[in-house]
Amino acid sequence: MTKRLLNTLYVTTQGAYLRKEGETGIVEVERETRLRLPLLNLGGVVCFGNVLCSPFLLGACAEAGIGVSFLTENGRHLADVVGAPSGNVLLRRAQYRLADEPTACAALARAFVAGKLANTRHALRRAARESSAEDAPAIEAGAVAVGHRLRALAEPTLTTDAIRGIEGEAAARYFEVFSLFVSTARRVEFPFGDRNRRPPLDRVNALLSYLYTLLRFDAAGALAAHGLDPAVGFLHRDRPGRDGLALDLMEELRAPLADRLALALINRQQIQARHFRSAETGAVLLTDEGRKEVLSAWQKRKQEEIEHAFLEEKLPIGLVLHAQALLLARHLRGDLDAYPPFEWR
Repeated sequence: MTKRLLNTLYVTTQGAYLRKEGETGIVEVERETRLRLPLLNLGGVVCFGNVLCSPFLLGACAEAGIGVSFLTENGRHLADVVGAPSGNVLLRRAQYRLADEPTACAALARAFVAGKLANTRHALRRAARESSAEDAPAIEAGAVAVGHRLRALAEPTLTTDAIRGIEGEAAARYFEVFSLFVSTARRVEFPFGDRNRRPPLDRVNALLSYLYTLLRFDAAGALAAHGLDPAVGFLHRDRPGRDGLALDLMEELRAPLADRLALALINRQQIQARHFRSAETGAVLLTDEGRKEVLSAWQKRKQEEIEHAFLEEKLPIGLVLHAQALLLARHLRGDLDAYPPFEWR
């Protein structure tokens, strides 16, 4: 991979205003300049809540292929501003044709889920080795259960709906023991019963949801950069306003990137109870201070190197999505017989 790992600018300060000055992006708060960043070094912009952007900055970002996403203060996706699609139109036509062809769609859905389940099993086995003698058996049993679902994917006649069912069963078994990944000393402050969202009802779920939002943004950007349409997926059904293919691609990295970072932040006490607040609706949400802590850790984590088994080289984990988007594009063009999911080692 020769692509540079460019910075993503996350703007969380309410009332901030982004504008363009020459070839530089400026962030102002109450008319005071807080940040200057050359557009050349920018990979994307994510605005949370009441953040304004000048039309000139949006135009420059669109022209330079820098995606700008607008989310609510708590991370719900609202809209994206992107430039003209990159890449060959024939690639997107191939993507759309395969998405409508049941056999091809099921093959790609199987690959995404196989990657997710293999990495989930790896996470469980790793946690079992690192956990106490009391917790290890339950975690290992979870790994065995996920392994059974992984082998079930080998059935060649599975439909996409059946593959979704297998993925759901494996995810349920994974989250049944997820609370055991949290160190014993932190379980009172960070209890976890099950995976819930819209809204998240506890601190662990709030943290996971926020990290999954960041992962989805990066996946959509990687796909668009390689000429693919982030909205048209194979595992995830088309839905207005949803990046189906970005959700497909991020499945493989949920455990090694988002989940692992969430647990590190909790177990190393980088994130505390004071970094969360409860809304009147019952939702548990990160505070502004909490979001900044997570975003800083996210950027650092993306710089860490990881081994890519298929490419047989080390690369920053932040570029894995770009590597997978490139491999997917090569498969859709017919250069690869099958899409090789990312394998965490």
